[in-house]
Amino acid sequence: MRTILAFFSAWLMALPALALEVGDPAPEFSLQASDGKTYTLSEFKGKQAVVVAWYPKAFTKGCTIECKSLAENGHLIRAYDVAYFMASTDDVEDNTKFAEEQKADFPLLSDPSGEVAEAYDVKMPVLNMAKRVTIYIGKDGNVLKIDRDIKPATSAEDMARTLGELGVDKKS
Repeated sequence: MRTILAFFSAWLMALPALALEVGDPAPEFSLQASDGKTYTLSEFKGKQAVVVAWYPKAFTKGCTIECKSLAENGHLIRAYDVAYFMASTDDVEDNTKFAEEQKADFPLLSDPSGEVAEAYDVKMPVLNMAKRVTIYIGKDGNVLKIDRDIKPATSAEDMARTLGELGVDKKS
């Protein structure tokens, strides 16, 4: 019986951490951005909702389309009381060049170690790249929505619609 209990205990401890779910506290992050600043999730707690649009790789087709959507239609998102970012495992230099090329008027966060992507359950197995997933975080710091069905061309419109559906305050 002890052997079975020991095996079961070892097996349970070997399981990966549970996936991030709606209602969970969003994992803290402190990441450098394309605008030269470092952003931490805790600086927004109690003040603003936060949206982090994870993407796989700067300068690739889908990521370029998504970034352009957010840059060209960001006014729809900025109608809400929200801080929004794109984030990848690219280094800050690549994300800065990518942001400049796409005329992004919002910060692109860099997570070159992939630790934050892993904490958000968006890191691809084996590769140090993020999946295309958008995480919505409430003012209270809890996850409001995890959107895995991203359409890069309408990313900004979809994000604004989702913010409205989630009841995020509009700016006055």
